[in-house]
Amino acid sequence: MDVILDKAKNQFAQNLPFVLYCKPNSDMVIGLFQQNDELYKVNDFTEKGFVFASFDGNQTYLIPENQSEIVGVIWDKKKVDVLEREFKEPNGVTRNNFERLVAKGIQAIENDEFKKVVLSRKETVELVDFDLVTVFEKLVRLYPATFVYCFYHPKVGIWLGASPEQLLKANVNVFETMALAGTQKDSGSGEIVWGKKEKEEQQYVTDYIVSALQGVALEVSITKPYSVKAGSIWHIKTDIWGVLNSDSTLQQVIHLLHPTPAVCGLPKEKSKAFILENENYDRSFYTGFLGELNSSFATDSVSSDLFVNLRCMQIEVNSELAMIKAYLYMGCGITKDSIPEKEWSESINKSMTMKKVL
Repeated sequence: MDVILDKAKNQFAQNLPFVLYCKPNSDMVIGLFQQNDELYKVNDFTEKGFVFASFDGNQTYLIPENQSEIVGVIWDKKKVDVLEREFKEPNGVTRNNFERLVAKGIQAIENDEFKKVVLSRKETVELVDFDLVTVFEKLVRLYPATFVYCFYHPKVGIWLGASPEQLLKANVNVFETMALAGTQKDSGSGEIVWGKKEKEEQQYVTDYIVSALQGVALEVSITKPYSVKAGSIWHIKTDIWGVLNSDSTLQQVIHLLHPTPAVCGLPKEKSKAFILENENYDRSFYTGFLGELNSSFATDSVSSDLFVNLRCMQIEVNSELAMIKAYLYMGCGITKDSIPEKEWSESINKSMTMKKVL
């Protein structure tokens, strides 16, 4: 592991783009180290490399396979000691603003503007002695069942995350995706009980994805919903897979799925418009997507493995390249049964995924 982490440190010191990542339940960390500082864009999703795309779809960048040194190492699964800082809960103004936003979303649902909307907030944490690759290593060790990454480009910035949600896995014409919704904090009890609101939210997401894929697939299959744990949070998950039509392209499928109802809402365009008008901040790459595009570096097969950019943070750097602030992003699925105070608590729980490593 030290070899690849040192390589990332050197790359950052030279202001050269790189990405480190570890796929869910994998024992391999992969690094792409771009050999120049050019900002490459994805045009038609036939490109090969590591893709990093924004929520609004206006920024889709690539660390290209043919411009990068690619390194893979096996990591030792020893436990990591985490000395947790005490974090003050955001102030009352922040809480009131978020609860008002949620209430506005509930009102819009009651007015039949849409069935579901995902509303989010951004939180700033001052950094003390922050080391980029050490934090990445902590994320890998703490959240082995998620897609963990550290992305840097001098023209984009620094992002890290540990996402529990796959957007799409595609190999030739076979695909896999998932519906992930509903949230509750792990209480330590053996039994996970889901309420009506969470079950309904999960069903919305599943129905939308299946319906969207039926237009481009020969067949679509799903599992029954089941509980899955990501860090200290439980979600409801449904696995979805099938076979694409021979004339369906990767670009078509990605555009159908992104942004999913799990990060945007239903219907997609109406809920997205509400988000852009009412959240009062730019999500940027939060709830965008990222991962291997037409490149599976561990197996050498031409496949794509893409994840939704959840449980993530953006790092602000000053003129001396010191990392001074982390911007954390948290979102909650809002339905007609949502309660603003509960959604606030959910957002606090979700913030702890990243705060644990700071």
